[in-house]
Amino acid sequence: QVHVVESGGGLVQAGGSLRLSCAVSGALFSLNTGTWSRQVPGKQRELVATISSGGTTTYADSAKGRFAISKDNARNEVYLQMNSLKPEDTAVYYCNIRGDTAPIFGGYWGQGTQVTVSS
Repeated sequence: QVHVVESGGGLVQAGGSLRLSCAVSGALFSLNTGTWSRQVPGKQRELVATISSGGTTTYADSAKGRFAISKDNARNEVYLQMNSLKPEDTAVYYCNIRGDTAPIFGGYWGQGTQVTVSS
């Protein structure tokens, strides 16, 4: 059974930074892709960043230059460093682990962590 737990969300002023963490049991980031997505009520979930089993990263245009995804295979954790935060980054952020070739929104999800950016 795969269990995904996010942490690190909170309230931050615009221009500030947050670092989200994702711990997984039952599956390995060394063999799978880790992703961060976000969702605002009433809107579709948006894929923010991915990191493959081999460490290749991709970012949504909205995240490029401000966010950085990384992982620690020894700890089996994935991180999202978010800098220069904007009010429009406010959302619930979800961590996901899936196979490298699985559908974008497949795999296993955590319960999410709220990020609120005040103006």
